[in-house]
Amino acid sequence: MNATQAHLLVVDDDERIRGLLQKFLMRNGFLVSVARDAAQARRLLSGLEFDMIVLDVMMPGEDGIALTRSLRAKMTTPILLLTAKGETANRIEGLEAGADDYLVKPFEPKELLLRINAILRRVPAQAAAEAGPKVLHLGPVRYDMERGELWRGNEPVRLTATEAQLMRIFAAKPGEPVSREALVGDLGRDDSGTQERAVDVQITRLRRKIEADPKQPRYLQTVRGAGYMLQPD
Repeated sequence: MNATQAHLLVVDDDERIRGLLQKFLMRNGFLVSVARDAAQARRLLSGLEFDMIVLDVMMPGEDGIALTRSLRAKMTTPILLLTAKGETANRIEGLEAGADDYLVKPFEPKELLLRINAILRRVPAQAAAEAGPKVLHLGPVRYDMERGELWRGNEPVRLTATEAQLMRIFAAKPGEPVSREALVGDLGRDDSGTQERAVDVQITRLRRKIEADPKQPRYLQTVRGAGYMLQPD
C-alpha cells in the first residue's frame, strides 16, 4: 500500500499534537483526518473508510484502550497506540485489546512514520501467495495461505494486520520453530525484552482464535528454548 493512497485517522485530545501530526503526515503523502475524542472518532469511522488509526491512549471519557477493544470487535483496521513513557501495563493491555503496535511518547516523528509504513506493509502481505499447500488445516480452523484468511467452518475469523503477519510467517514454515527474536524482527519491532513480551501477547491472542483450548495449544505450539511453531494437521 502506497502512502499516497493511505487515509489515516489521528485521535488525540491535545489540539497541538493533533495539528502537528496532521501536518507532518500530510507532508509525507498521507490523507489525514483528525478527531479530538472517541465519540468524534466513531462518527468519522461510521462514514469513512480508513487504512489505519493512530490513537492516543490517555483521553478523557472513553480512553484509547477501550475504543480499541470496541473497534476491534467489528473491524480489522490497523491501530497504532500512542502511550506515555511510564505506561508499560497500558501498552500490554492495548495489544491485548487488539492494537497492532504502540509508540511511546515523546517520539521522533520519523519513528512514527516508520511504524505506520511497517504496519501498512503488513496489510497487503495478508494476501501474498505462499509456496506449498494453499490451505493449512488446524482442526476445525483452516488457513487460506493465498488469501491470508482464517476460517472456522463457513465463518471468517477476523485477524488484525499483526495477527495476519504472524500467520503468514508461521505458515511459510509449518512444523519449524520460529524464534521470538526472529518474530520481533519480522514484525518490525525493536529488539528488546518489552518487544518480545509484546510478541507473546500477540501469540496469546492468535491462539484464542485457533485453539480449542488456548492454554493447551495443539497447533500454535511453544517450543522450549526455540520459540513458537505452527503444527497443522
